[in-house]
Amino acid sequence: MATFLYRLGRLAFRRRHFVALIWVALLTLAGVGAASAPAAGNSSFSIPGTEAQKAFDLLEQRFPGMSADGATARVVFKAPDGEKMTDAAHKATVEKTVKELSDGSEVASVADPYEGNAVSKDGSIAYASVSYKVSGMELEDSSRDALETAADEARDAGLTVEIGGDALQTTPETGATEIIGIAIAAVVLVITFGSLLAAGLPLLTAIVGVGIGVSTIAALAAALDLGSTTSTLASMIGLAVGIDYALFIVSRYRAELAEGRSREDAAGRAVGTAGSAVVFAGLTVVIALVGLSVVNIPMLTKMGVAAAGTVVIAVLIALTMIPALLGFAGRRVRPAGEKSKLLGGGRAKSAAKAAKPNMGTRWASFVVRRPVAVLLLGVLGLGAAAVPAASLELGLPDDGAQPTSTTQRKAYDLLSEGFGPGFNGPLLIVVDAKGSDDAKAAFTEVGDEIKGLKDVVTVTPAAPNKAGDTATITVIPDSKPSSASTEELVHAIRDKGSEIKASTDTEVLVTGSTAMNIDVSQKLNDALIPYLILVVGLAFLLLIVVFRSILVPLKAALGFLLSVMAALGAVVAVFQWGWLSGLMGVEETGPVMSMMPIFMVGVVFGLAMDYEVFLVTRMREAYVHGEKPSQAVVTGFRHGARVVTAAAVIMMAVFAGFIGSSESMIKMIGFGLAIAVFFDAFIVRMAIVPAVLALLGKRAWWLPKWLDRALPNVDVEGEGLRTRSDAGDEDRELVRA
Repeated sequence: MATFLYRLGRLAFRRRHFVALIWVALLTLAGVGAASAPAAGNSSFSIPGTEAQKAFDLLEQRFPGMSADGATARVVFKAPDGEKMTDAAHKATVEKTVKELSDGSEVASVADPYEGNAVSKDGSIAYASVSYKVSGMELEDSSRDALETAADEARDAGLTVEIGGDALQTTPETGATEIIGIAIAAVVLVITFGSLLAAGLPLLTAIVGVGIGVSTIAALAAALDLGSTTSTLASMIGLAVGIDYALFIVSRYRAELAEGRSREDAAGRAVGTAGSAVVFAGLTVVIALVGLSVVNIPMLTKMGVAAAGTVVIAVLIALTMIPALLGFAGRRVRPAGEKSKLLGGGRAKSAAKAAKPNMGTRWASFVVRRPVAVLLLGVLGLGAAAVPAASLELGLPDDGAQPTSTTQRKAYDLLSEGFGPGFNGPLLIVVDAKGSDDAKAAFTEVGDEIKGLKDVVTVTPAAPNKAGDTATITVIPDSKPSSASTEELVHAIRDKGSEIKASTDTEVLVTGSTAMNIDVSQKLNDALIPYLILVVGLAFLLLIVVFRSILVPLKAALGFLLSVMAALGAVVAVFQWGWLSGLMGVEETGPVMSMMPIFMVGVVFGLAMDYEVFLVTRMREAYVHGEKPSQAVVTGFRHGARVVTAAAVIMMAVFAGFIGSSESMIKMIGFGLAIAVFFDAFIVRMAIVPAVLALLGKRAWWLPKWLDRALPNVDVEGEGLRTRSDAGDEDRELVRA
C-alpha cells in the first residue's frame, strides 16, 4: 500500500492543477445539487420492533386522521394570586385563545380546558391541548409563531401563560460553535507548524471536504429522508478528522523535507507513510459509524452512514488534495523545525538548542524508564474517573430537563404544580379488541385492571374508534416521566396486557412519548454489547493487519474501553450528580441521555484508533527499520507526539464548543466527546500505550508464523519505499503507468 500511495502522492503533486480542478468541480457540483434540491423536512422518527411504534402504526390504521405522531402543545394558564381560572374574565381570555389557536392550517384539534376538565382542583391553573397534523420537527415556523402570539395576548390580559410540548422543538443552531472550533484549530496549527501557510492547508482541505459532504447530504435529503441532525453530525466529525488527517500528512511532509528530500519525493513519501495510517485510521472511523446500523433505528443508521461518507471524503482529500496544495505552496512550506519569518523564523539556533531533545522524546524516555509506575497511575486514574459510571441512569430528555428560563420548563413546572408530576408524561394505552367477542367489555376490563396498579393516579374512560374494535385510554402516572417508577408502571401495564391477551384475545399496547422514550432507551441498551463486539472485533482484525501483532491491537481495544468508561463516569458526575454543573451551565441534573453510551462508543472508538494508528505506526516503522523496542517507542514519540497532541487539542476544541449550547442533549454530547478524547489521547495513548509497549518489548510485535503468512502485507510503515533506488526510477514507472 505504501508504494501505491507514494505513487499517488507524487502524481497529485505533479498534476496539482488537474487534482485541484477535480475537487473544485466536485464542490461546485455538490453545491449546485444542494441549492437545486427540493427543500427537505426533518427526518421521520420511527423505532421498528418496539411496542410503542407498533401502537403508533395501529393508531394510524384504526384512527385515520388522528395524527398519532403529530406534534402537541400545552398552553398552560395560571391566574393571579387570589383569583381562579373559572372567573368570567379569565375564562373569556382562555376561550379567545383557544379560538385563535384553532385557526392554524396545521392544527388538528384544540381541547377547551373547561370542556375537557383541564382545570386544577384549586382552580388556579388550566391548560389547553393543541394537536398538530405533522411532527414537531416538521412544523412550520408560522404555526409556532401563531402559538406564541396567542400566548402573548393572553399574558397581556393578566394571566401567566407558558407553552410546553414538542411543538416548540427546533433544530439547535451550531454554526457559532463550529466557528469557535475552527478558530482554536487555526491557533493550534500555527503553533504546531510555525507557519501560517502550512497551518492553513489542513483548514482549507477540511472545509472543502465538509462542504462536499454536507452539500451532498442536503442534495439527497429529500430523497433519502435525511434530517438536519444528519448534516450536523457529519460536519462535526468531518471537520475534526479532516483537519487531523491533513495535519498528519503535512507534518510528515515537513519531516521528509528536513531529511533533505526533494519536494516531490517528500510529498510522495508523506502520502506513502502517513497516508497509509490515514487510510486505516479512516477505516476504523467508518466501521464505527456504519456499525450504528446494528441498533436498527433508521435515523441513527442514516446519521452514521452520512458521517462515514464525509470521513471517506476527508481521507481522499488528504491523500490527493494535500500533496497538490503542497505543490502550489512550493518553498513557502518549510522543513520541520523551521518557522516562517513572520513567526520568528530565520534566526540561527545554537548548537545546544538544536541538539536538545523535544518534549515528546523526553516524556517517552521517562515512561520507558518507569513503565510500571506510569501504567499503574494511568489505569488507577481512569478507573477512579469511571467509578460514577456504575450509577449510570439512562433516559431521554423531556421538558423537565430544559433550562429553568425556558417557557417549556415553566409550563412543565406549572402542570406539575396543578396536576401532579406524572401529568407531564401521560401514557397512551391502545386496546385492540378486534379478536374479542365483546369489545366494550374488553375495554372496560383493561381500564379496571390498570386502575388497580401501583403508581396510577388517573385512568380515562376508553375512547373507541368508529368501527368499535379499537380504543385509546390515557393513564396519568403518579411520578414524573423520567422516573424509575414510571418505567416500572409501563412494564406493569404490559405484563397485565399479556395476561389479558391470553384470556380474551385482546391486545394491549402502551405508547406515547414517555413509553417511546423507555423503549428507545431499552433498544439502545440491548444493542450496546452487540455493537461493541462488532466494532471492536472488526477494528481488532484491521489493526492486526496494520501492526502485524496480536498484543498491540488487544492493548488498543482495552485502552479504548478504559477511556470510554472514564468518560461515561465524568458525564454521570456532571449531568447526573451535578458536580461542576455550574461551570458547565447544567441547570437541571437527571438521567443521562440513553443514546450517549452507544454514540460515545461509535464516535470515540473511531477517533481513538486514529491516535493509536498514527502514533504506534511510527513506532512500528522504527522497529521494522532495526531499532530496539524501547528505542522505537522513543522514536515514535519524537516524530509523532507533537502532532498527535495538536490533533487531540483540535478535536477537543471542536467538541467542547458544543458545551455552550442551550440544548442539554447537545451540551452532553459535546462534553462527553471532549472529555473522552482527552482521556484517550493524553492518558491512554500518551502514557498507558508506551508503558505497555516498554514492558512487552519484542513480544509486543509477536505474530504467529501461520498468521503472518496468511495476512496481506499492507506495508503501512513504508518498508517498500526504502528499497527504491532513486526518484528517477519512480519517475519512469509513473510515465509508463
